Amino acid sequence: MRKKLPHNLILRSRKKTIPITIVSEEKLSDWLKKITPFHRKWLSESGFKGKINSFSLLPDSDGGIQRVVFIDGNDSEVWSWSLLASNLPSESFHVESPVDKDTSNDIALGWGMASYEFTRYRKARLNRPKLIWPKRSDKKQILATLDAVKLVRDLINTPAEDMGPSELALFARSMGRNYGASTRVIVGESLLKENYPMIHTVGRASDDKPRLIDIRWGKVGPRVTLVGKGVCFDTGGLDIKSAAGMQRMKKDMGGAAHVLGLGAMIMSANLPIRLRVLIGAVENAVAGNSYRPLDVLSTRKGITVENTNTDAEGRLVLGDCLSEASREKPDLLIDYATLTGASRVAVGVEIAALYSNNDQLAKDIEKHSDVTSDPVWRLPLYQPYRRMLDSKVADLCSASEGPFGGGITAALFLKEFVDDDIPWAHFDIMAWNTSTKPGRPEGGDAQAMRCIYSLICDRFGI
Repeated sequence: MRKKLPHNLILRSRKKTIPITIVSEEKLSDWLKKITPFHRKWLSESGFKGKINSFSLLPDSDGGIQRVVFIDGNDSEVWSWSLLASNLPSESFHVESPVDKDTSNDIALGWGMASYEFTRYRKARLNRPKLIWPKRSDKKQILATLDAVKLVRDLINTPAEDMGPSELALFARSMGRNYGASTRVIVGESLLKENYPMIHTVGRASDDKPRLIDIRWGKVGPRVTLVGKGVCFDTGGLDIKSAAGMQRMKKDMGGAAHVLGLGAMIMSANLPIRLRVLIGAVENAVAGNSYRPLDVLSTRKGITVENTNTDAEGRLVLGDCLSEASREKPDLLIDYATLTGASRVAVGVEIAALYSNNDQLAKDIEKHSDVTSDPVWRLPLYQPYRRMLDSKVADLCSASEGPFGGGITAALFLKEFVDDDIPWAHFDIMAWNTSTKPGRPEGGDAQAMRCIYSLICDRFGI
């Protein structure tokens, strides 16, 4: 156990801690009868309505805080506790009411999420309250989850000047060493020699050479392979983005951040699986050797791709990675990518769009999404739309011409590089909070990561 616990979760406090009393909405009236007339009057005159996820500070005789009352209900989740942690004064608290293990874990996770702050370039400003670990919470797993979410957020929030393909590869190597994993990085022209032509094509115009990052860990158990889009900055290439469209493109390596975060969770828990993490790390830059619209690209799979838009580069990078991943026939293949604006239009920025070639896998993911308060929504791999990727000069086009169904056609493009007998799920994610919410500050964020960790543990009986 760490001597000093991060994320504002503590083992003990030198001074007296303030109790948090959890009251269910249906039992509120009974609880009100048991407290002092002074506190009943306080709650009434302060306008406390007792709605789910609301709270009130009850004063002591000296004007300090005697306790906090928090109203729990069926709608309470991880973020309910982030709301509480974001609004209480910077004192030390403990949960007074006995709660089950799942609720204890939600409390600890939500509290820890509220403590996140990106501090690489400035001093910390938050002064959040501390919480004694809830009694039944799984400290090791909660800490691993909080550390992984912080890892994802920090990587995405770091600007491209300090998180290009070379820095991303250095981070992956360092993380691999920490867990005893082997990490191989294929750089620049070596990508052509080892048959990763699309990764090379997308990244060749940048001074920071393109890379394939390949992490392996574990010697026994089912094979789980994670693939992440690592476009460390996306200008759009020759189909250049507008200034507004380029504003947040440091986040275009969000898929890579997710597979590193999920990989860290798996390795820190020492799960009995054979893990592989594949990341195509590139910068989609503009130079004299940029690839062009209607260029025909070679691929690792051996099929040819007519490139219809240089701003649809992520799917090209993923295509080579998925081809390599399929070669080993993993028992589970998951990819994460900030891939299309079309999926954001479909489900918004707070939900991860899910595409899968396996109905049972999709159902299982949806189940674990509900359990972990990690929202996903399945969209169809509608096979008739495959015709929109037909090319007159190559085996397929990289993107359809029209504006409709863009998330689906992007997923169908990726499907071309995944063998049909491999259970595969593709997440098209925002990886960014556009506004600050409790436990989810504006900036980079993890989506469908806790959900998939839960799925892996359940699916393989861990």
